[in-house]
Amino acid sequence: MDASILSKLLGSLAISIALLAIPVQGQQLAPTAQQTIEKMLTEPQDIGLDTAAPGTRWNGLTTNQGNATEVHTLNGMLELAARSNPTILQAQYQITGQLAKAQQAGLYPNPMIAYIAENIGVEGTAGEWQGAELEQRFVTAGKLQLSRDKYLQRAKVAEHLAVAQQFRVCNDVRIHYFKTLAAQQILDLQKELLKTAEDDLATTREMFNAGQANQVDLHRANSELRRQQLSVLQAENRIRREFLQLSSLVGMELAFLPLSGDLRTASDLIDYDTVAQRVLSQSPEILAAHSKLREDQITINRESVEWVPDVIVGGGVGRNFEANDTTGALSVRMELPIYDRNQGTYRQAQADYVRQQKEILRTEMDLKMRLAMQYETYLTAAQHVLTYEEMVLPQLKQAYATSLQGYKEDRLAWPHVLHSYRDYTLRRIEYTEQLLARRTSEVLINGFLLHGGLNPAPGATPPGHLDATPNPR
Repeated sequence: MDASILSKLLGSLAISIALLAIPVQGQQLAPTAQQTIEKMLTEPQDIGLDTAAPGTRWNGLTTNQGNATEVHTLNGMLELAARSNPTILQAQYQITGQLAKAQQAGLYPNPMIAYIAENIGVEGTAGEWQGAELEQRFVTAGKLQLSRDKYLQRAKVAEHLAVAQQFRVCNDVRIHYFKTLAAQQILDLQKELLKTAEDDLATTREMFNAGQANQVDLHRANSELRRQQLSVLQAENRIRREFLQLSSLVGMELAFLPLSGDLRTASDLIDYDTVAQRVLSQSPEILAAHSKLREDQITINRESVEWVPDVIVGGGVGRNFEANDTTGALSVRMELPIYDRNQGTYRQAQADYVRQQKEILRTEMDLKMRLAMQYETYLTAAQHVLTYEEMVLPQLKQAYATSLQGYKEDRLAWPHVLHSYRDYTLRRIEYTEQLLARRTSEVLINGFLLHGGLNPAPGATPPGHLDATPNPR
């Protein structure tokens, strides 16, 4: 073969290669080869989530999700919390402590026994009088019964506070259960967005190779994919945080398993006036405050009789060695309340009674304020949920279906379908967050606005109480 023929053949080959590289104008690009349209969003190419922040991913989520038959339930969590949450046990011991004080305060004083030896050695005798004497204090004015009533009433205060603590724990368990459940659903939606981002990148690459996209589009698609990978990791981290907080509230270490349940609620909208009346009349905090006021009234009654002197009677039998005779002794003693009539403690009890009246008013105002804040959150979330269910999500879902049909009919490009699906998924995430907000507010409103299930169980004496009696009386 001479050089001219070889040169012609190489020229023809170069032209053929150049023609193959030129895209056909007007040709609709398939998003990814070898895939149907329906699989584009459900089974896109997996380029690997571990490439984002390698070595820092929590593996516990995927390890324990293999057995789908094992799930945590809300009722199961509540039962575990009732048995294991330490603050519930603390509240029960607060009741026990007050009942023990009531027992102690009502006990009658012990008698005193003494051996008496007078004038030992007088005139060479063993003593003028030697013998044993028994002494008993007789409590007057019903002081013991008043003291017992005071601490029994304080035990009732502790009972109301124990009920409040149970509400705190149960409310927090419910809230964190729903938070974990929402985190699960958001993770699934974030994974859908990740698949969309992966498919968007694959489509952009093919468009770039076909000359229908530039490097800016390719960089944007790459960046969006990496950002979405981080969103998935963040969703995984959120599940871990919520589940660990839930385990802490339950009071024991739990193996991670998926949670069963539904964030949606079938209950009617809560009426503000009805719930405000219920909270102000039935809240354990209000009931405890009123019980404390009754206890303060008993304290006033108790301190008003403290000045009434007890009668101390003593007597015994001994031997008068000087007279060589057996004789007896008798004494009756009582305090004369001339200077100390318990004036200061009585005034202190009266001041504490007035202070408790103001405490009831403060508690009512605090409940009203907390209810107003929580109801605003609840109402806003309920409005969002209703609008998303009736308008936003159906419209976006229809927009996605229409764009997908348009792609099948070669009227729309595939990126338009991806953008429609991405918008639809983002709004579903917002919908899930609003469902969670509504559930959280609903739990708090129905649970008398109590939360803080790991705070120490409060005692029967509120902050600022003027408890100055060193002995239980």
